[in-house]
Amino acid sequence: MKEAQPAATSTKIRKPRYKAALCEQAYKLCLLGATDKELEIFFGATPKTLTRWKNTHEEFARQITKGKKAADMEVALSLYNASVDRIITIKQPIKCKEVYYDDNGKRVEKERIEVVEVEKHVPADFRSQQFWLKNRNPQQWSDKHDEANESQPEVLLNLGSGVNPHPDETLG
Repeated sequence: MKEAQPAATSTKIRKPRYKAALCEQAYKLCLLGATDKELEIFFGATPKTLTRWKNTHEEFARQITKGKKAADMEVALSLYNASVDRIITIKQPIKCKEVYYDDNGKRVEKERIEVVEVEKHVPADFRSQQFWLKNRNPQQWSDKHDEANESQPEVLLNLGSGVNPHPDETLG
């Protein structure tokens, strides 16, 4: 009996083909924060292939840009909100106790839980503020100062003539 021979394997790598359905997938992946490298891995494409798809399929490129911008705006808004003091409204359960006397003069207590809206102050997060400022204006807020590029204004001090204006006052 003959042993089964393994099928000849092709060494040629098959390129993924573009399909219109990739637009929606790319958009959703970018909303989740996917980078071009992650898109390449997901689609099984090379960097060259992904670039070609973006250049030849306008809708594909538009959906990637749209998804990335939407995700970036959401993160930027979240970062901004963390950087400023704000008041938020939360729902908080509270225990209410009702005490009364029944017809026999016996003390009766009833408890119930009510949910009320409470305003809560959320202080700004220092690290978010620091990150925001360093990225928005790195020249002013950077930890590293390049003294070679900084032009320091000349400071001139007028110390007078060096002569004591009141000769009767002596030190000592």
